[in-house]
Amino acid sequence: MRPTSALAAALALASGALAGKIRYLGVAIPGIDFGCDIDGSCPTDTSSVPLLSYKGGDGAGQMKHFAEDDGLNVFRISATWQFVTNNTVDGKLDELNWGSYNKVIDACLVTGAWCMIDMHNFARYNGGIIGQGGVEDEVFVNLWVQIAKYYEKNDKIIFGLMNEPHDLDVNIWAQTCQKVVTAIREAGATSQMILLPATNFASVGTYVDSGSAAALGAITNPDNSTDLLYFDVHKYLDINNSGSHVECTTDNVQAFEDFATWLRDNKRQAIISETGASMDPSCMTDFCAQNKAISANSDVYIGFVGWGAGSFDTSYILTLTPLGEPGNYTDNKLMEQCILDQFTMDSKYAPTPTSISTATETGTSTPTPDPSSTSGNSPSSTTPSADKQTPSSSPKANPVNDPSSDTNNSSKDGNKDGKSAAPSGAKALSGSLLLTGAAFGYMMVAF
Repeated sequence: MRPTSALAAALALASGALAGKIRYLGVAIPGIDFGCDIDGSCPTDTSSVPLLSYKGGDGAGQMKHFAEDDGLNVFRISATWQFVTNNTVDGKLDELNWGSYNKVIDACLVTGAWCMIDMHNFARYNGGIIGQGGVEDEVFVNLWVQIAKYYEKNDKIIFGLMNEPHDLDVNIWAQTCQKVVTAIREAGATSQMILLPATNFASVGTYVDSGSAAALGAITNPDNSTDLLYFDVHKYLDINNSGSHVECTTDNVQAFEDFATWLRDNKRQAIISETGASMDPSCMTDFCAQNKAISANSDVYIGFVGWGAGSFDTSYILTLTPLGEPGNYTDNKLMEQCILDQFTMDSKYAPTPTSISTATETGTSTPTPDPSSTSGNSPSSTTPSADKQTPSSSPKANPVNDPSSDTNNSSKDGNKDGKSAAPSGAKALSGSLLLTGAAFGYMMVAF
């Protein structure tokens, strides 16, 4: 690197560290998506509702800890098309399964955080690409219209249209997304954020070159504005960008810097809704560096969600699941050092605990499972257990604890493991002053 460019980079980093405050910082709460393949085949019998009453992970307790102890304010709640409609592609939201999902959403909402719906189907349904040989656009639109109407009065809900599209025509995909955005807004959900996902698993490194940025950037609300429409960005650091390897081999700093420049030049913003790493020394270096770069560009990267907690146990390769027992949780070192220590939260977006649930906000009663009766096709995991218990420690007894490459949330663009702790004002200021001093020190030497 030439001295002039090094100086510019140092000054930019110092400036970003002093001024950068991210709006939305949080953790993914997976479980219902367990078993999903990248061809959009998502069996419901492997789903694990991340609540202790369903014998899944302690999603409610985790979110409470992250919000109250760490100040985090957004949680990404995974779902699948098959789960929420009980394997009826063009059907209504299933009373039992949708009720189970909404119990997780309600647990999120009571923390005062924003709650991100993650439709985890890879732009597919059982092998067919939406609007490109698979189910028609109208079927996908109908799914989102039902969801939008359910949440239309709750602006703490974020609509993540689709997890990690891949191997498709991005221009046609953008047309599909435009239909969904228009339908969501016309259904009455006008105050919610909507995330627009790119092809190639929404990878930040190919957002521009793949044509995704331009195609998705043309999507507008019915009033022709782009208000509350954000790019949905993912990235992992292992050898194949899948998040399924222990070692981190990819330096993502430049990729995030490059896309930040594009966003700034085009007056757009993005939310990084999935990224993670293991606690291998290589990842403690590279993941922390990646997140420092993201934080320094928080004017365009307004949100960050680490993968993942929920029904993952603490031995999962990318685990951000807190250590300890319900009511007495502590963060692991990945969460503390690479997430919490790298970001400064904007206090204007601090979570405020509330008793308001989705049912109260929408005026619609939330369907709740009846333990005494289950439909024949409903996954057994949606039936609450009378006694609360954590997932089995045996990988064979509970596949949630040891997802294979084709049962992982994302066997393509990423994996998950993290440790995040909101830095104190003193710590953030100290780091900023150090960076500023380094920058000016460099100036003295250079000149």
